[in-house]
Amino acid sequence: MNNLINVPKSGSLANTNSNVNFPTLSNWLDDIFNRDVPSVFTSNFNTGITLPKVNIIETADAFIVEMAVPGLKKSDFQVDLDNQVLSISTETNEENEHKDGNYTRREFGYSSFKRTFSLPETVNDAQIDASYKDGILSILLPKKEEAKQKPARSIKIS
Repeated sequence: MNNLINVPKSGSLANTNSNVNFPTLSNWLDDIFNRDVPSVFTSNFNTGITLPKVNIIETADAFIVEMAVPGLKKSDFQVDLDNQVLSISTETNEENEHKDGNYTRREFGYSSFKRTFSLPETVNDAQIDASYKDGILSILLPKKEEAKQKPARSIKIS
């Protein structure tokens, strides 16, 4: 009777009858899309805006979404609410032309992003407010009255 188990060099036990060694479609797609693009393809292209970082702060009365997006104007943003999904997006196009002697250099730039957030049902969507100052887009998502934290209180025993 053979009770030996194959042990790979990593030291973990392997089940020889499993499909662990075969990549799933999900793993295969992740491997393809997570590879670095060679610099030959990216060196001469304007990569545009990267996906901006977001802070979400919860207070007793509201949620506050802060997004760092310097260099834009408040008119560049589109903020929408549809079925409890908050969408923040922007698109910018830029065209520069430089004429010098016998040549003309034209450069085009395009950048965009879209971030979406599913809002909890506790948000009072009729009172959502947004502002943009010093490169920070702030969106105030006030809570419904019944969802606000109540202060602690003592209950008298009768």
